[in-house]
Amino acid sequence: TSTYWLTRIQSFLYCNENGLLGSFSEETHSCTCPNDQVVCTSFLPCTVGDASACLTCAPDNRTRCGTCNTGYMLSQGLCKPEVAESTDHYIGFETDLQDLEMKYLLQKTDRRIEVHAIFISNDMRLNSWFDPSWRKRMLLTLKSNKYKSSLVHMILGLSLQICLTKNSTLEPVLAVYINPFGGSHSESWFMPVNENSFPDWERTKLDLPLQCYNWTLTLGNKWKTFFETVHIYLRSRIKSNGPNGNESIYYEPLEFIDPSRNLGYMKINNIQVFGYSMHFDPEAIRDLILQLDYPYTQGSQDSALLQLLEIRDRVNKLSPPGQRRLDLFSCLLRHRLKLSTSEVVRIQSALQAFNAKLPNTMDYDTTKLCS
Repeated sequence: TSTYWLTRIQSFLYCNENGLLGSFSEETHSCTCPNDQVVCTSFLPCTVGDASACLTCAPDNRTRCGTCNTGYMLSQGLCKPEVAESTDHYIGFETDLQDLEMKYLLQKTDRRIEVHAIFISNDMRLNSWFDPSWRKRMLLTLKSNKYKSSLVHMILGLSLQICLTKNSTLEPVLAVYINPFGGSHSESWFMPVNENSFPDWERTKLDLPLQCYNWTLTLGNKWKTFFETVHIYLRSRIKSNGPNGNESIYYEPLEFIDPSRNLGYMKINNIQVFGYSMHFDPEAIRDLILQLDYPYTQGSQDSALLQLLEIRDRVNKLSPPGQRRLDLFSCLLRHRLKLSTSEVVRIQSALQAFNAKLPNTMDYDTTKLCS
């Protein structure tokens, strides 16, 4: 058969040293010699195939690679995976703050790490008393996707100063949603406070005549993430003594038929977001995306794909805790580069196809956040 004769010819060519004829194996790309003490293998040609195999052998030395497959570079006759260059030119990620230093600055509510966000609420005003029996909505937003396109922002913590009237039966309950890069409120994720090792609110009593507390949520380096708008929903629960008298039990205000049990007023003196801003160059990332269709030079398309993969993975790594990462990269493309949904899908498909060709890589499933 043709397979038999091919093996015989390859054996004569590659396994015929020292006067002994061995047997060549196509699968293992090696020779089996008749005597273990004597080597029958001559110089084998390069391996041509997919992934890290050579695209072609070198014309002057058939034991070495001449050209490589997509995602690989030629190095001393072998094909090695290309490594993406630093992404700092496109988007920054790092801060010089260490964990302990960051915690100290957050505890002191240091102005150097305060991000100046706009407070918006139709339900209440800062420094004014209000009835907290019903849900109140507050926004802290940066509007960077409109006015500061050269920056993206990281949230490290959140602080509120909340006061209650004397003998108030109402206790604040806060729910926080984070919108990473803009868009509608439906494109926000819920912050799982005090769940699965996620940090909880720390409350500190203030030395004031009223019942005033600092509420601080410290994310730090471990839980930091992108933010454009923080959505805070304030609800209240009624605090009452339990049957034993020693423990407190809580009720929803609407569970009481008698609304007179909803006693007290509340005011919020200030709300602060702590974090830092990072360099972001939307035009440079658009240039990378353009190279997917119109590569400027030989190999620039692979280089652009590697850079975009690196940016995608580093952006998605800053997802909140959960079984699956959120697809924050698509949110970045939609709201900071203003790309259409079809363009985002096309880019993600190209990255997945390219990633599948790279060695020792595993892609991961993400949960969609932005439409």
